[in-house]
Amino acid sequence: MSTAAPIRVLVVDDSAFMRTALRRMIESDPALQVIATAVDGIEGVEKALELRPDVITMDVEMPRMSGLDALSRIMATAPAPVIMVSSLTRAHAEATIEALSRGAYDFLSKDLSYASLDIVRIKDDLVAKCKAAGQYKSRPAPVDRSVATLRSISRAARRFPVPRLVCIGSSTGGPKALQQILPMLPPDLPAPIAIVQHMPPGFTGPFAKRLDSICQLHVKEVEPNEPLQAGVIYIGVAGAQFRVVRRGSGSFAHISSIPTNTAHIPSVDILMLSAADQFGQLAMGVILTGMGADGLHGISAIYRAGGYTVGESEHSCVVYGMPRACAEAGVLHGVFALETIPGEIARATGLPHARLLEPGAR
Repeated sequence: MSTAAPIRVLVVDDSAFMRTALRRMIESDPALQVIATAVDGIEGVEKALELRPDVITMDVEMPRMSGLDALSRIMATAPAPVIMVSSLTRAHAEATIEALSRGAYDFLSKDLSYASLDIVRIKDDLVAKCKAAGQYKSRPAPVDRSVATLRSISRAARRFPVPRLVCIGSSTGGPKALQQILPMLPPDLPAPIAIVQHMPPGFTGPFAKRLDSICQLHVKEVEPNEPLQAGVIYIGVAGAQFRVVRRGSGSFAHISSIPTNTAHIPSVDILMLSAADQFGQLAMGVILTGMGADGLHGISAIYRAGGYTVGESEHSCVVYGMPRACAEAGVLHGVFALETIPGEIARATGLPHARLLEPGAR
């Protein structure tokens, strides 16, 4: 039996019902302990300063001080991983994406319009994210890669045909990871990028808008049947499957409601399987942080078709689940720290390097 101290969680929510529900869900796992609750942002900041929790769950909309303002104060005075708890409205989705840019660790959706049984559905996700956040906080800083290592990565990329499509899959921790690496990609990237990030409906549009404001490449939520153009990043729509198809000399997005039996919609597997089928060795697959194994079948198909496949390393992952599944299956040509992946994408597509975006630049 493990003797490790439990991860200490502070719950901030103005609803007494949600505070009780969140406490019960969190403490259903013996590795987690709710040390306090707070009824609004002001009390949340005060208790964060006083108690120094390992993880904080934060409601978005609260009286006296919003979750966004409380997050900013906590990150400035008592930094801790903060998981935003957001209802499924456009305004809350936009605020939640803004929270990620202000330093939130991750987010969780709730729907207050349904009964308590529906809210309990978030339990597994909530517990997993709290545990991942508590473990991520204590993880040692990664060691910088050497110039020699970077050169060896470049040689690995050159062994493969230049891809005409790059597919990226991510889940838990993905929003923060994508906000870190996508701005590093150069504006002249000669291939489109198709991304599946697991998110609730209503969140992918604001997320694409946020990414577009910080990236050198144009970022948009994908639309049905639109042509996929080089130098554009397409974010799959939450609640719909995202495939790619080739017609003549062009490639296009195919958005569909089927299949409905995948664990996530959109599914990384569905996107990458279509890329392997339509592009073969001219597809590149990238698997980032996330729970579970979505993407394993798809990236395996790209690997078997002769395309280039890479995964994020354990030390930089928020949750080493999806990349672990692919690495253990032996279907990755390389495993790299998150900060080196933009350079690897640029080199694989024929560019010499990825260029960092200067602060405040577009």
